[in-house]
Amino acid sequence: MISWQDLATGVALALVLEGILPFLAPRQWRETITRIAEFDEGTLRRIGLGCMAVGVVLLSLVR
Repeated sequence: MISWQDLATGVALALVLEGILPFLAPRQWRETITRIAEFDEGTLRRIGLGCMAVGVVLLSLVR
């Protein structure tokens, strides 16, 4: 069973990982986000689905 501490740890780790690129390369990060914002909804959904699938596989391997 997952505990609240595990969930908080996961959220904290996600925030750390999300902050690395804007901290290290803010201009390139902004340009990339601008390009991503121009994607159509179908492409964004496929990217989101792919990210979720990779996350589920990694989580199952770790757990």
